[in-house]
Amino acid sequence: MTVETNSKTKQLALVIDLNVCVGCQACVTSCKQWNTSGTAGPLADHNPYDADPVGTFFNRVQTFEVGEYPDTEVVHFPKSCLHCENPPCVPVCPTGASYKRAEDGIVLVDYDKCIGCNYCSWACPWGVRELDEYKKVMTKCTLCVDRIDDETLEERDRKPACVLACPTNARIFGDIHDPESDAAKAIENRGGYQLMPEWETNPSNHYLPRDNKRFAEQNQAAEEQL
Repeated sequence: MTVETNSKTKQLALVIDLNVCVGCQACVTSCKQWNTSGTAGPLADHNPYDADPVGTFFNRVQTFEVGEYPDTEVVHFPKSCLHCENPPCVPVCPTGASYKRAEDGIVLVDYDKCIGCNYCSWACPWGVRELDEYKKVMTKCTLCVDRIDDETLEERDRKPACVLACPTNARIFGDIHDPESDAAKAIENRGGYQLMPEWETNPSNHYLPRDNKRFAEQNQAAEEQL
């Protein structure tokens, strides 16, 4: 897949490598910790240990099984806001609280303008916006803009918390419109793809497909050691 580039624009995004994500939830917990202590403020958690917990998360990892027995595999699929280049959540916002930053394409919410009407949540086809039950405002992944914009941090630390926390380097962060970036190279060289391109939201976040041949070889090697 060839990444379409535009020298006049910058689009920061995540590229998720499904080959090496092990579903450890480090990205989820680091995201929760950083954003709770950062500019987003405390993220709501109601009855976290009861039968009906309610919590606010910017990032989640879905785990499911694919294939038919005995040839099955477990897939861990991280998902957060995809920072679409044509975000349907932005034009429906009646107050202008949802917007896309011109300088880097990150989709954000201005909490001071948000009235918690849920229009953006209904418009988002990915289900990645969550209403904070305490503050009654819509929340979502910001790609940790408070880290990216913080010039007091070293360059290596000016990345989303989930990227820094991933123990297998399954998350690549960068400008997908820059053909020299690691993110764009991963998409170009490894067949990175967007979710549901037919919806025409043009998600910025991409996924690297699983290499089934490599997994088959690993399984065979494991069986031979038994």
